[in-house]
Amino acid sequence: MLELAILGFLYDAPLHGYELRKRITALTGHVRPVAESTLYPAIKRLEKAGLLDRATEPGAVAAPRHVLTLTEDGRQELRRRLRDPMQRDITDENRWFTVLAFLRHLDDAAAQAAVLRRRLAFLEEPASFFYEGDRPLRAEELDDPFRSGILTIARATSGAELAWLRSTIDSLDGSGT
Repeated sequence: MLELAILGFLYDAPLHGYELRKRITALTGHVRPVAESTLYPAIKRLEKAGLLDRATEPGAVAAPRHVLTLTEDGRQELRRRLRDPMQRDITDENRWFTVLAFLRHLDDAAAQAAVLRRRLAFLEEPASFFYEGDRPLRAEELDDPFRSGILTIARATSGAELAWLRSTIDSLDGSGT
């Protein structure tokens, strides 16, 4: 997901490493903070693969800054990853948000809708965090107010996302692009 976020933010505009790190941290939040020891090796891998370029510019106050720019191959790679995300990118909420943050970079509404349909199918499957045997438990079946709270919050969140997904898919299907 880190590489997808790097490609996505650089698709929008060239950035220096510090600004890129701030934007990725803002997207992933406290759940997955981005350490320099993780970000810079990922940047080097993408640069070595020819997906981004690095240029040195004078710093405003002190040391020179390295500005990162996406190459045409990098743009194509971003679109490829968005068009066909891995299953865990669909099922893991934090990974999904990263895909969703850059899905607009797919120019094809049908391709965007196809990705949203995968998430919709995942959310429509009966699931719970708690089970009795193989049967998923509902919030109303639990005596534990904390576990019941988890399920109540998850149901509300899923309900809002399901409504948004259906509406957006309908809109994309009707867009004719």
